[in-house]
Amino acid sequence: MEKRGKHSQRGKGRRWSQRVTRESDALTLEKGVFSKSSARAIAASLKRSADRSRRRKSGAYRSAMSMLTFYINRAGKGLSPARKKKLERAKGELRALYGED
Repeated sequence: MEKRGKHSQRGKGRRWSQRVTRESDALTLEKGVFSKSSARAIAASLKRSADRSRRRKSGAYRSAMSMLTFYINRAGKGLSPARKKKLERAKGELRALYGED
């Protein structure tokens, strides 16, 4: 049996999370949504996408929050502390926009 190292998965399956973000049936996201200038702008964009979507399987709030959490988790160590903080603040903004506590 061949041993596989940590970097052996080159090619097709390597960027599956990028593909999920781009092609997800849950939401059609605006281009550059996660790199917007403020947490409020990120939350507002996610809300617009979730509210417009007819393909999502759960409520708009849940879909928007899931996509934001998915992005934060998949970006992981690649996020600068400032960017991660902005994305975490976007969660609070999203809760406020939907009236969730």
